[in-house]
Amino acid sequence: MEEHRHVTIYDIAKRLNLATSTISRALKDHHTISDKTIRKVKKTAEEMGFVPNTLAAGLRGNKSKTLGVLIPTITQPFLSSLISGIEITARKSGYSVIIMQSHDSYEEEVNMTKSLYSSRVSGVICSLAMETKDTSHFQQFSNNNIPLVFVDRVPKDFNTFRVVIDNYTAGYKATKHLIDQGCKRIAHMTAGAEFGNLYNERKRGYIDALADYGIPLKEELVINLKAMTYDAGVKACNKLFGLKTPPDGLFAPGDILAVSAVQTAKKKGIRVPQDFAVIGFNNDPISEIIEPNITTITHPAEKMGKAAANIVIDTIESHKEEAKEITFLNTEVLVRESSKKV
Repeated sequence: MEEHRHVTIYDIAKRLNLATSTISRALKDHHTISDKTIRKVKKTAEEMGFVPNTLAAGLRGNKSKTLGVLIPTITQPFLSSLISGIEITARKSGYSVIIMQSHDSYEEEVNMTKSLYSSRVSGVICSLAMETKDTSHFQQFSNNNIPLVFVDRVPKDFNTFRVVIDNYTAGYKATKHLIDQGCKRIAHMTAGAEFGNLYNERKRGYIDALADYGIPLKEELVINLKAMTYDAGVKACNKLFGLKTPPDGLFAPGDILAVSAVQTAKKKGIRVPQDFAVIGFNNDPISEIIEPNITTITHPAEKMGKAAANIVIDTIESHKEEAKEITFLNTEVLVRESSKKV
């Protein structure tokens, strides 16, 4: 079976016995080519199924009108909503989007940045991989005036645009909500001090809320996770429920972790929320499906995607070196059954 390949201007030139430069100019209605030749070339191109390579044309002009998006995974509802926001905004401005997944691997992220750079993208939007500590691989974009925006998982020390929520205030609100429900031993899952500032900031909000309401911080109630997955959540909850005095509340920094907590509690005969109140994070669809519904912190993913895309496109089209600002978006506590004790 013959392998399918794209028809090129060389194929049209061969068919019509014309120079490739003539074909190229005819397809662009160039004034040096006669109307008769233009019609003949366009008719042959259509018959042969020729599709112009707009990316190649963009590269020759050094403008691909393509945004590179580098995220940990597309399977998380938060990140798929983020992509949706980016794509909607990009399309309105005539940009296409290349999406790459790091799968939370530093090595993969480094390789993906090389691929995006060699694809000559016009701008880059990135949410960092869990493993990433060193962000020097992003310098190639800044060095070559390719606008770069970090979203949600952002580095502390890279001078570029950031679109984030106020993770400290969100963590404080989540913990205060559990305190208001009468919880005294509130557990918290976090991702460890080595990663960025997102989970650190949520943890800082948790610690300060406890302190402000006179509740002592218990180290055994704070669990460091290596991954934000359901299985990691189950393992952490088994450890928490195995304590001499188990927690009566949990602030989980992701809804999948909150779901794992609710289901682990149920299996052990622990009532939610009466014995154990739970609050998650992100307002993922799963938080409304599970019984009881999960109280959560809203995380405006699509708005963040739109804001990031707007920053990149504005920077590309204005050619201005603007101050590298941080854009904050608001969050709210969405109270549902998993935490409502009072």
